[in-house]
Amino acid sequence: MPESTASRALRLGVAGPVGTGKSSLIATICRVLADEIRIGVITNDIYTDEDARFLRSAGVLDPERIVAVETGACPHTAIRDDVTANLFAAEDLERAFAPLDMVVIESGGDNLTATFSPALVDAQIFVLDVAGGGDVARKGGPGIGRADLLVVNKTDLAPYVGVDVPQMVVDATSAREGRPVLALSRTDAASVAALRAWVLSMIAAHRSGSHVPQDPGPMAPHFHADEDGGGYLHTHDEDAHAHAHEHEHAHEHEHAEAHSHAEAHSHAGHGHP
Repeated sequence: MPESTASRALRLGVAGPVGTGKSSLIATICRVLADEIRIGVITNDIYTDEDARFLRSAGVLDPERIVAVETGACPHTAIRDDVTANLFAAEDLERAFAPLDMVVIESGGDNLTATFSPALVDAQIFVLDVAGGGDVARKGGPGIGRADLLVVNKTDLAPYVGVDVPQMVVDATSAREGRPVLALSRTDAASVAALRAWVLSMIAAHRSGSHVPQDPGPMAPHFHADEDGGGYLHTHDEDAHAHAHEHEHAHEHEHAEAHSHAEAHSHAGHGHP
């Protein structure tokens, strides 16, 4: 797992289904904190850099501190199964713009069970929105139940979609066994202030070493269709998680391992004249 130390930035993951407002939430975080802390952002999309371009156009950060990872596969693969590309992007950002206080990593839009590996992030926010229905929080899942913060987003739309926000928060709090839930609208100053305070508290806890990254748990098995009408069942077991963790600093060991392999091969050759 990542070390909780002041020697590097807090890495904060933001996950949730498509359309729940992950990018706008990140823009809000940057907007209210850019004058207080130094932030970098990494977005994940399968084939495009659409989310990165949205954030750059919003003018909330220096555009060079917003980078895109094109996963070329299931969105959750790059945040849980093999996190190498995102780890490299985070390390590159921290090196190029040192010192950063926080790197925010946005997952590609996925389903209700997508979560980040603790090998990639120190803390994670899971985002729902009222347009998804008032009962969505009761459906549960690892992100809803055990992310560090659950955000019920776009509460200003509740009157138009017939959702009782206070009841949705009660249901979410029950599903999370008391873990924090934030009803958020970017037009509501009080909720934005609460989001700001939570982020600052996580940075402080990370710096002090009092926050220990937690794994909400793997995604449920799910089916991926292919172009031929077939598909395959995708599971996220412990072996997949271990595979992701093994890649965390692969670039630091690549040459040494290659050298060791070559040396061992050479010695083996000498042993058989």
